[in-house]
Amino acid sequence: MTFKFSPLCLAVITAMSVITVISGNVHAADKEIQKDEHDIETLLITASPLKRTVLESSTPVTVISGEQLDQNQAATLGETLKNIPGVNSSYFGPVSSSPIIRGLDGPRIKVVQNGLDASDASRVGPDHTVSTESSTATQIEVLRGPATLLYGSGAIGGVVNVVDNRLPQQALDGLQGKMGVTYDSVSNENTYTTDLNGGVGAFAWHFDAFSRKTDNYKIPGEASIEEHEEDEHEDEEEHEESSGYLENSAIDAQGFTLGTGWITDDFRLALSYGRLESDYGIPGHAHHHEEDHVEDEEEGHEETEHEEESIYASLEQNRVQSVAEWLNLSGPFSAVHWQNGYTDYQHSEIEGGVVGTTFTNKTLESRLWAEHKPLSGWKGVVGLHYNNIEFAAEGDEAFTPSTDSKSLALFVLEEKKVGNLLWQLGMRVENISHLPDNSFFATLEHEDEEHEDDDHAEGHDIDFEQQNYTAFSASAGVVWTLNDNQSFAFNYAFSERAPSASEIFANGPHIGTGTYEVGGGFALHYEEDEYVLERTEANMDKEQSNNIDLTYRYHNNYLTSSISVFYNQVDNYVFQQDTGLVVSDGHFHAHDGEGDEHEEELGHGHEDELPVYLFAQQDAKLYGFEAEVDWHFADNWRIDTFADYSRVKLDDGSNAPRIPPMRVSSSLHFEYDDWHAEAGITHYSKQDKIAADETNTAGYTLVSASVNYYLPTDFADISIFVKGDNLTNQEARVHSSFIKDVAPLPGRSIKIGLRATF
Repeated sequence: MTFKFSPLCLAVITAMSVITVISGNVHAADKEIQKDEHDIETLLITASPLKRTVLESSTPVTVISGEQLDQNQAATLGETLKNIPGVNSSYFGPVSSSPIIRGLDGPRIKVVQNGLDASDASRVGPDHTVSTESSTATQIEVLRGPATLLYGSGAIGGVVNVVDNRLPQQALDGLQGKMGVTYDSVSNENTYTTDLNGGVGAFAWHFDAFSRKTDNYKIPGEASIEEHEEDEHEDEEEHEESSGYLENSAIDAQGFTLGTGWITDDFRLALSYGRLESDYGIPGHAHHHEEDHVEDEEEGHEETEHEEESIYASLEQNRVQSVAEWLNLSGPFSAVHWQNGYTDYQHSEIEGGVVGTTFTNKTLESRLWAEHKPLSGWKGVVGLHYNNIEFAAEGDEAFTPSTDSKSLALFVLEEKKVGNLLWQLGMRVENISHLPDNSFFATLEHEDEEHEDDDHAEGHDIDFEQQNYTAFSASAGVVWTLNDNQSFAFNYAFSERAPSASEIFANGPHIGTGTYEVGGGFALHYEEDEYVLERTEANMDKEQSNNIDLTYRYHNNYLTSSISVFYNQVDNYVFQQDTGLVVSDGHFHAHDGEGDEHEEELGHGHEDELPVYLFAQQDAKLYGFEAEVDWHFADNWRIDTFADYSRVKLDDGSNAPRIPPMRVSSSLHFEYDDWHAEAGITHYSKQDKIAADETNTAGYTLVSASVNYYLPTDFADISIFVKGDNLTNQEARVHSSFIKDVAPLPGRSIKIGLRATF
């Protein structure tokens, strides 16, 4: 295999190596071991204002940091976290993959940065990337199950909190930091990261930056299932040698963050500014336009019959965050915390060099809470949470109107230790409102006027008033410590979720998913030999979730294990239902059955037709488990294994769409002196428990291996690593992906990198 390094990559590796050899001014810390069983007892969950550890949480929590986080780094948040029990990736190619927790994604999963919403457009569509950057994070926390009390009614599936140092936590004298460079053969990726922290006296500062550039990534065989099936009829030897690239899967991203803070024993004030830019392809949706067939015998060439126009997104985000904390107070409250964030986000979807649609999201968020002093043994916090989101979508392919959404909430969290029992209670009351720009629907009316005989979308009847919801959430949990090594945790959570703006108001073509989306504020009726789209008289109902989690944990000096089972009854569950209709030239009509099945699923069966998906509601049951074991069975050997399973069944007995299958994963680790080696295998089962509009997804097995060498020096601790993924070059398609039939996972990948910590 031939490796191709960019000149900048080679220059960075050389410079870091030279600095390491010649420098001797700073004494390096001891090498961090790959995993320490004692960490689970001391690692705090920053997402919890009560400062709980993993063992003290009544709900299942996973925290990854240090070498474990570095080892799982990927270009997107979903791919970074997909090896955590209970977490999968939506996988819209390597460019846009969001976390799926227990089969739930979209607006049911809250992605936050240092406790405040990521404030991008990733909850609106799977082709919109999450704007948080994990390569500069210090730890990532995944709260499985409802986490609605602190973060809002939408988080009935879970929360992902990306933690970094942009708001300095403590004063430092001198300089600390980390630098890294990585190359990946599967996409010719070059990634560079820098994370620096320093200070003088009470003043602290932070700077981080990253740059990532990739080409289209390699795949085993053809991208489309249809093309792959055709290849199977060709000569076997030729088929084995066939290999290609996934079009529109390249990334060009960079960003930086500056932060400052003033920190004393009784007060902390910190402010940060972050800038993110990213141009990334939208895989599976390159459009072909027919051109005249021209032959030029004299020149000896001919023009191709089809010219491909790529579709990509251009993203920009400016983010300001601040925190003020008053500590060691007298009176009823011991501490007061005030977090604020403002995000100005936009991304444009571009086809053939022309901007088709631009999404913007301006968010102002503020959370104020106070820790009260113990009352009859109860300690906890009370707080207010405000959020104002101005979301806009403008362009020919805007599928949802601009909407101003606001929420204001009061929350209380309490806990009390009684013997071996740690009781945890919480409550949140939240008011949510959505006010759409009805001129969006007037545009639809204008388009309909071009067809005098069309009555199916009467724009003058589409005039939404402000949609208001009051959501109530409460939870009760207990952690029962049996002894120093064992504990049981039980948690019951009742959560209400207001439908998101796009779930209510959507009405248009979604370029990323290749569908025509219709919100739950509309209904389709068959009248006078045609389908009519009308606004419904009733508002969409709130989702109501009753979730039970039961967790058993065991840990000692050599073994850490846990198993969690969950059951969730969700009333008025919102899902995208295939109507069986297509829209063409402004008309809704039944599908004529022509064209390729997989192309029809993406809306490409006919050039001007898109399948119509309606946001519908129905009661649903969610249940499953996560189990994991990490065992140091010898001084130098460790094995960790996990399995997870999620099932989502609708009340009529059918299955919810795009639910990940069961999987089992195991990896063997060897550590000796400054060496660490690892070999892993993960099996994804076949998914045949599918919705009516889906196809089965074949099971697959992925094999990986890595070797790390730690080189302590007087200047820094150097880690040099080589990692291989999908070593058998297995064709693998992610069932939870909207584009699984045209975008398989990457083929064999060899990643080489160097990190320096000082």
